[in-house]
Amino acid sequence: MKYLVRDRIFGIGDDYWIEDEQGRKAFLVDGKALRLRETFELKDPRGRVLVTIRKKMLSLRDAMQIERDDQRLATIRRKRLSLLRNHYRVELVDGTTLDVSGKILDREFAVEYEGELLAHISRRWFRVRDTYAVSVVREDADAALLIAVAVCVIRLAERERGGREDE
Repeated sequence: MKYLVRDRIFGIGDDYWIEDEQGRKAFLVDGKALRLRETFELKDPRGRVLVTIRKKMLSLRDAMQIERDDQRLATIRRKRLSLLRNHYRVELVDGTTLDVSGKILDREFAVEYEGELLAHISRRWFRVRDTYAVSVVREDADAALLIAVAVCVIRLAERERGGREDE
């Protein structure tokens, strides 16, 4: 399943629908303004919160957390000792590790588990500058989690680069 995401939506206080490949509303991104730390909620079409994305506070390395039902689900940070700047690690609370690598700032990267492709993120299908797709490869994969991972990795890469031009 492929999901259409627009980059500019991920500012504090912004809300936006992520659509599936048929153009149906699949997820609502709800940017929470007036919070101490950067926070987004990913909701289903009925308004139920699926995951919450937060910038991790008090961390030696820049990191973001994904929570589900107020419980930490995953922590994302740049992989240590990586020769590639665009290599991130997603540590799930159950001990599972996902690898994210590719051209993050160009929106051309993959999310893998033990070498198996879970999702491919790409801008190449679109002519609109701030639009990219999250293509979830496995039918049994958690689409909300993979979209949240893509959002976190992009935010971390932009922060490492020094921020976005429009912020």
